Amino acid sequence: MKKVMVGMSGGVDSSVAAMLLRRSGYDVMGVTLKLFSDEDISEAKKEGRTCCALSDVEDARSVAYRLGFEHLVFNFRENFREYVMKQFADSYLYGRTPNPCIECNRHVKFDKMLRRALELGYDYIATGHYAVNEYDESSGRYLLKRPKDRSKDQTYVLYALTQEQLAHTLFPLGGLEKSQVRELAEEAGLVNSNKPDSQDICFVPDGDYSGFIRRFSGCDAPCGHFVDMDGKVIGEHKGIINYTIGQRKGLGIALGHPAYVVKKDIEANTVTIGEESDLYTKSLVADDFNLISVEKLEGPMRVTAKTRYSQHEQPAVVSYIGNGGYMVEFDRPQRAVTSGQAVVLYDGDIVVGGGTIK
Repeated sequence: MKKVMVGMSGGVDSSVAAMLLRRSGYDVMGVTLKLFSDEDISEAKKEGRTCCALSDVEDARSVAYRLGFEHLVFNFRENFREYVMKQFADSYLYGRTPNPCIECNRHVKFDKMLRRALELGYDYIATGHYAVNEYDESSGRYLLKRPKDRSKDQTYVLYALTQEQLAHTLFPLGGLEKSQVRELAEEAGLVNSNKPDSQDICFVPDGDYSGFIRRFSGCDAPCGHFVDMDGKVIGEHKGIINYTIGQRKGLGIALGHPAYVVKKDIEANTVTIGEESDLYTKSLVADDFNLISVEKLEGPMRVTAKTRYSQHEQPAVVSYIGNGGYMVEFDRPQRAVTSGQAVVLYDGDIVVGGGTIK
């Protein structure tokens, strides 16, 4: 009997994933990851919209008990603090806009948890992500593919998975609609069948990114100048960490017409303000790249690409430009391409790979 360790957040998705694996004959153990200090968890719990709160541990344990398998809590606080929280704060301080879910998957769930599972003699780990993992005989590679429920597609935050990780990972929900998952949970009498999905970054439950960065890093980004597209000073900003590319609201500057954050220059400590048309670009360069469907690019490749989790893929061509860098050239200009975010490439439903936008 194959053994699988299921990462259980306390939500309905991971609970149903565990239930389906149990019904399929796997030897299942549920694991909830402790990622914060007790104080952080209490704060998150008060918000009621994020994962990893104390109540989530109890929900996961309740589901495991009802379904008849063991449940443990692993303390990965130090790893999460180093590879996710610190990276998030540092990126903002360097003028970038990171995606912490990608780093959590890369360094914690599919690295630290997988290694722990293999050390304990488990064959696989599994999560409640909406994605499909298939082995392709013709290429000899594992493929990450979009799920049946396109509205819940989470392949964007999974692009960093390696062939070794995919070989030991199961995604039981890939062929289901979200509505079916809730129905299965309700039929089984699971305590969290109607529990709402998590919405915010788990360690910033109030959405105050700049406040978190100040508390976590002990650093406060200094005020500086707003400049226009010609470099002319047009006002004073409150610190670069308070702004993101494409932002319109909360700028505190009146120009008599709609104004948007177009660029952040950490060295000059300036925030460039422009019109919406200034937000569009036809190309980007990315590094820290991970390829899934192919071992390497033999030449320019026709793909679709997305630069934000919620964006629809856009037609593009990707090329390797050397020194670990890749250029993505879009057929049509794209809005608010942001340094620090991920660009993820697709060939139909298959994830080609992705990297971090420079």
